[in-house]
Amino acid sequence: MKQKFLTLSLFVLVVAGAAVAQQDKLITHFMYDKMSLNPGKTGMDKDNMICATTIYRNQWDKVNGAPNSALLNVEANLAQISPWLSGIGISFFHDAIAFTRQNNLMLNYSYHLPIGNAGNLGIGIGIGMVNLGMNPEWVPPTTLNDASLPTAFSSTNLDLNFGLYWKGAQDYYVGISSTHLSESSLLNDENVLNETTYNTARHYYVMGGKTFRGLGTPKGDLEANVLMRTDIVKFSADINVRYLWNQMLYGGLTYRTSDAVAIMVGYNPIRNLTVGYSYDITVNKLSSVSRGSHEILLKYCYHLPPIPIQTTKHPRWL
Repeated sequence: MKQKFLTLSLFVLVVAGAAVAQQDKLITHFMYDKMSLNPGKTGMDKDNMICATTIYRNQWDKVNGAPNSALLNVEANLAQISPWLSGIGISFFHDAIAFTRQNNLMLNYSYHLPIGNAGNLGIGIGIGMVNLGMNPEWVPPTTLNDASLPTAFSSTNLDLNFGLYWKGAQDYYVGISSTHLSESSLLNDENVLNETTYNTARHYYVMGGKTFRGLGTPKGDLEANVLMRTDIVKFSADINVRYLWNQMLYGGLTYRTSDAVAIMVGYNPIRNLTVGYSYDITVNKLSSVSRGSHEILLKYCYHLPPIPIQTTKHPRWL
């Protein structure tokens, strides 16, 4: 069993050492992480609000070197100050896989364009950076190290995202976006014998969903969400159905093609605070060794007070 774990770790390193494409993060609560995938979503549905969302994911529990991820999104709609500030946000993502560490920091901006009474179109761009670091600890069979094995390094480069997001007036949304538009190279060329190169691959996303109000009870809503992703090399899709009661409780199921079936639950203990949890049941080749994936969600929104209206009067007319 340990040999399988070591083989998995080595495979991850080989892919990172000469990669030309790699899937972005997988998040079961993807309906709470639209902004990092599509900057056009930034600030949408959050009139005069600031919202912070954090998600922690432990993927393929008990598999040595499996991904552990943490995400933080902060977005705001400041339309009451200026329509040009209707969508601004910042997104940070950290991913640890075997010996590698990846960090993404992105500043997002979205301009919200009303289209009559049909809905709003968000046109967004994300500008930031991607950092990849590796700190391997090799255990050679002899006292000599293999000079061809990757050594510790860290590299940072530009990262660009773009997206269009449509929010319809009939409780539905559709989005299309692309991440890593710059397809940046992260490398360490200090030693030709063990040069390590990682190229970010351009990813494409299509998302959509609809909410059906008042199903079961007047306070019950059924929500359907779909997220499709590809880097031209691989394709996967998440299909989610959730039932929300009184904007206080939710429960649902997610199916990810060729990977997992997930159960999710959530609760709003106080106003504007959401706590969620999901458990992915692994259905791929790792199902014999993985205990599934765990995900924890926290989201909090703060309503901005209205801007006070200042008036002045001449003392003569008091």
